[in-house]
Amino acid sequence: MSAENPHRTRHDPHATPDAGHGERVGVYVCHCGHNIANTVAVEEVAEWAGEQPNVVVARDYKFMCSSLGQELIEQDIQQLGLNRVVVAACSPHMHEKTFRSACQRAGLNPYLFEMANIREMGSWATDDREAATQKAKAQVKGAVERAVRQQPLEPLYVDINPNTLVVGGGIAGLTAALELANAGYHVYLVERDSSIGGHMAKLDKTFPTLDCAACILTPKMVDVANHPNITLMTWSEVLSVHGYVGNFTVRVRKKARYIKEDLCTGCGTCVEKCPVRIIDQNFEVGLGYRKAVYRNFPQAVPKYPVIDTANCTFFQRGKCRACEIVCPTDAIDFNQKDEIVDLEVGNIILATGYEQFDARRVPQYGYGRLANVFTSMEFERMVNAAGPTAGRVVLRDGVTVPKRIAIIHCVGSRDKNYHEYCSRACCMAALKFAHLVHERVPEAEVFNFYIDIRASGKHYEEFYHRVLSEGTHFIRGRVAEVTDAARGPGEEGQLIIQVEDTLIGKQRRIPVDMVILMAGMESRKDARQVAALFGLGCDYDGWFTERHAKLDPVVTMTEGILVAGACQGPKAIPESVAQGSAAAARVAGMMGQRVMKREPVRACIDAASCSGCRICNTLCPYHAITFHEDRKVSEVIPALCQGCGACVAACPSAAISGAHFTRDQVLAQIEGILWDARQPEVLWLEPQ
Repeated sequence: MSAENPHRTRHDPHATPDAGHGERVGVYVCHCGHNIANTVAVEEVAEWAGEQPNVVVARDYKFMCSSLGQELIEQDIQQLGLNRVVVAACSPHMHEKTFRSACQRAGLNPYLFEMANIREMGSWATDDREAATQKAKAQVKGAVERAVRQQPLEPLYVDINPNTLVVGGGIAGLTAALELANAGYHVYLVERDSSIGGHMAKLDKTFPTLDCAACILTPKMVDVANHPNITLMTWSEVLSVHGYVGNFTVRVRKKARYIKEDLCTGCGTCVEKCPVRIIDQNFEVGLGYRKAVYRNFPQAVPKYPVIDTANCTFFQRGKCRACEIVCPTDAIDFNQKDEIVDLEVGNIILATGYEQFDARRVPQYGYGRLANVFTSMEFERMVNAAGPTAGRVVLRDGVTVPKRIAIIHCVGSRDKNYHEYCSRACCMAALKFAHLVHERVPEAEVFNFYIDIRASGKHYEEFYHRVLSEGTHFIRGRVAEVTDAARGPGEEGQLIIQVEDTLIGKQRRIPVDMVILMAGMESRKDARQVAALFGLGCDYDGWFTERHAKLDPVVTMTEGILVAGACQGPKAIPESVAQGSAAAARVAGMMGQRVMKREPVRACIDAASCSGCRICNTLCPYHAITFHEDRKVSEVIPALCQGCGACVAACPSAAISGAHFTRDQVLAQIEGILWDARQPEVLWLEPQ
C-alpha cells in the first residue's frame, strides 16, 4: 500500500448491476488493526466481494471507522453512484451509526447501509484462518443480498416531555437529580425509604481523604429537598411504567406516613415519647434500636418521621396514641391512606443501588453464629459518631474494647461459589477500617487478610502506604475458617483465623478478639422485577444491562431509560457520582433538542391478514400493540414499538412485518450466508 493510496480496491466502473434489482453496491472490508486481519484474509475477502453480482467497488482498509475510511465511502457514493453500502467490520453496536452518518453525509439514505460483523462473529471466534476467511465471505455475501433489497426509511420524530423521573435517592440519584434541576428541568425523585441518602448516609468517613460522609452528603440532601425544580417523593415506589422515550406515564404509590407533612415541624417529640422500642434492622443493621415512630437518622431528609404500623401499639391493638397526644401541631393522622400519583415524564434514570452480600452464606466465617464476627456495614455504624456505640470500637457486649482485630477481604466477592466479580470498594474500605481502628484504639493490632490489594483510584495507593506505616499487618491468603475452638495457650476465649499465608508458604492460626467481614456488593433482591417493570435486561448477577459497557455505560437498550450508580454494577462513591452526572448530561442533551429522532425500524400489521388472535398483544414487551374490538384486528403504535421483532416471529397469520427486516430481506441474507464460497454452484439452502 502506498501512502497516497492506503487501501486496496477492486473497482469495475462499467459493471452492470443485477437486472433484478438495479442496485450499485460498495463493499468495504476493515482490518480493524490486527483484530480482524490476524485471522481473516481481508484482502482476499475484498477481492472476492468485488466479483459478486451488484457489487461495483470493493475495498479493504486498515481502519474503516476512521475519518479517512469514512471519506472513502462518501467519495465512492458521490463519484461511483453507489446506492447501497456494505461494511464488513466489527459489531453494529459500535459503528453502525458511524457508517450510517457517513452515507447520509454523501446523500444516501442511511437505511440503505448494511453491516457484517466479521470480528466478534468471525475473527474473534476462531484461530482457523481459512475457516474465518470463508465465514467472512459468507457474511459479506449475505449482507450484500440483504442490502440490495433494502428500502429507504425515514426516522420518526417524537416530542420530549421536559420532566424526568429519577428512581433512587442514593448519591447517584441525588447527583443526577441536582444536575438536571440546576439545568432548569423538573425532576421527580422517588425513593422507597423514608429518607434519601442511601448507603452513603450510614458511613462514617470516606476513603481516601477521610471526609465525614454526612458532612459532604447532607448538603446535597438539603439542596434536593429545597430545590424548586425537584419534587421529592420518599416512602414511595413505582407501580407501573407505560409509554416510550419522551412520553412515559409512571404510576407511583406514596405510602402513608401517618404524619401530616404540612403540619409536622420535625421536632421529634413523638419519637421521644413513643414507648415502643425495637431493633433497627435497616439503618443500624441490627446494632441499634429505634421507636415505632422514627426517623432513620438525625439529618434525615425529609425531616418528617414515619410510623411503623407493624410495631405500633395503636395499629396492632388499638391502644396507646401517645404520639398523637404529645404532638404540639396535631400532625399525627392514623387514618391517612396511601396515595396513587401519575407522573408524565420524558426520561427515567434508575439509581436503585445495591445490597450488601449476606455473610451468613459463608458459614465457615461464623457470622450469625460467633458473637464478635461483624460485617463491614455493622462496623461502619459502630465507628460512626451518630451510631449505636457513639463511635466506640467495642465487642458485642458493648463494653469490651478489642485488642486484636481481623479484617477479611472479599467475602462473597471474587469467589466462584458466590460472585466472581470484584466489588471494587471493599479493599479501600478495609484499609479505612484499619486506619480508624488505629485512630480509636491506638494499642490494637490489626490484621488484613487479602487476596490482592486493589487500590487503583486517585490517591488510593498513597492511602495504602499510610495504613502500612501505621502498623497494620497484611497477610496474603484467603481465610479458610473462623472458629472459636481453642487449641493452645493464648487462644482461650478468642476467635481463631485459620489461613495460608501465601507469601511465606505456611499455614497460620491467628487469635483475635474481633473479625470484620468485608461483605461485597450484590444486586438488589428485586432487581429482576424492577428490570421487568421498566423493560430492561439484567446480567447473570442481576445488575442492570447497559447498551455498551464502554461507549454507552449509562444508556440501556430501552430508549429513554438510563442507569446510574451501583444498580449497574459495583461502584465506589466517586464512580457513582460521575455516572449520575453522566446520565443527567445525556438526558439534558436529549431534552435540549425538544424533539427526538427515533429509529424507523418498527413493526406493521396488515389489517386484511390479521386474524385477531391477540398473540402479538400478549407477547409485546413494550405494550406497543393495541386491539380494536370493533374490527377485531390489532394495530402497532409506532411510537411505542422498539422493533424487537417478537410479534413478527410469533404471528401465525404472517400479518406482521418489520421495517428493515422484511421476510424478503432476511431470507435473502440467509441464502447469501449459506452460499458456499468454495463451491459457487452449490446453494446450501434450496431456493423455493
